Amino acid sequence: MTKTQKKMTLFALTWPIFIEILLHMLMGNADTLMLSQYSDDSVAAVGVSNQILSLVIVMFGFIATGTAILVAQHLGARENQTAGEISIVSLAINLGFGLILSVVLLFFSEPILKSMDLSNEILHEASSYLKIVGGFAFIQALIMTAGAILRSYGHTKDAMYITIGMNILNVIGNYIFIFGPFGLPILGVEGVAISTTVSRLIGFIVSVIVLWKRVPSALPIKKLFSLPIQHIKNLLRIGIPSAGEQLSYNGSQMVITYMIATLGTEALTTKVYAQNLMMFVLLFSVAISQGTQILIGHMIGAKQYEDAYERCIKSLKIAMVISVGMAIVFSVAAEPLLGIFTDNEEIIALGKKLIYLTILLEPGRCFNLVVINALRATGDVKFPVYMGILSMWGVSVTLSYILGIHFGLGLIGIWLSFVADEWLRGVIMLKRWRSKAWIKKSFVDTKAVS
Repeated sequence: MTKTQKKMTLFALTWPIFIEILLHMLMGNADTLMLSQYSDDSVAAVGVSNQILSLVIVMFGFIATGTAILVAQHLGARENQTAGEISIVSLAINLGFGLILSVVLLFFSEPILKSMDLSNEILHEASSYLKIVGGFAFIQALIMTAGAILRSYGHTKDAMYITIGMNILNVIGNYIFIFGPFGLPILGVEGVAISTTVSRLIGFIVSVIVLWKRVPSALPIKKLFSLPIQHIKNLLRIGIPSAGEQLSYNGSQMVITYMIATLGTEALTTKVYAQNLMMFVLLFSVAISQGTQILIGHMIGAKQYEDAYERCIKSLKIAMVISVGMAIVFSVAAEPLLGIFTDNEEIIALGKKLIYLTILLEPGRCFNLVVINALRATGDVKFPVYMGILSMWGVSVTLSYILGIHFGLGLIGIWLSFVADEWLRGVIMLKRWRSKAWIKKSFVDTKAVS
């Protein structure tokens, strides 16, 4: 066991990740909550735009994911120089990739949104938001990569503090642009977009400064143009399949969002409010899965396969108990929680039913989050993609149309399709982990680690 591993426990890694993810969610919910005081149409506009942006973020995530796994494995194998080389290469690649996608979003935001059959009231605001946030999407690419590097080195607290600062800046910016204190102009959706972009830029700058001071060897800039091409190949070998699973999920969600849009603005707004609340239940599993991924990555690098196997199973049990408990709590408090966002009784009534279904949804989602991240940490990244594509499109999208549209169950039918999809994939992922087929997937040298 390396010195780095001895310092790391699941709790020590997970609680800062939990706070960080919570604050990321609060940043999004701050937009929704503050905009709900401005206009329900604005909420729907930002919600649809963020659906598209989430797809772009997945594209950035394929490098960030590969970085996190490779850096953790090489640190576990005590190959610190290689870990640093991978870090600087990943930042450079995601910067270039981010600039390309930012240009696409800046100039093609309106045609993309029109393809989703939005009403004219929503289209204008959604386009403004997407042009600003999407035009500077490369900043998100960089901050995701820098955050992945920090966490892989075990500095999850630093990432948490940076997110706290970003969240504070974002809320202040939202307040200024939405409510216009002291006679300042009210910019609404455009103001929220500006606030989001500026807070992310400052967050990235601070992330680089912290990483540079914490781990000077993590960013060997002088070696950037003389590094072996193998680093890029390994990043792509892990990142592309890993992103494929998430890309498939977001693609399927965009299709389902289109279905919901045909049900009307009220249904679309209900979806946004319900999912914003459900994310707070989900974040426990997300935090545990990310902490588990870091630990298992180090263990795989150190060839501690049995420890890695047990770590995943223990983490899964913890995530299941916590997330189901939180799902029950949120279900009991569903009405007052939805009342924070809107006073529309029809939206609240339907939103309550969706949150009740979270009790069935979350256990299945736990399997996917924890076990898939564990499989990724070992280097076993292709299998989850194949199963994910089959289930998301064959079960989630297909059943959403059959139950929600064809049989007229609306959002209830669509949520039931989510439950079926998560449970099917979750059970398959657990079976894969128990097979231990992942043992030979490591990306570090095959020589023994002393």
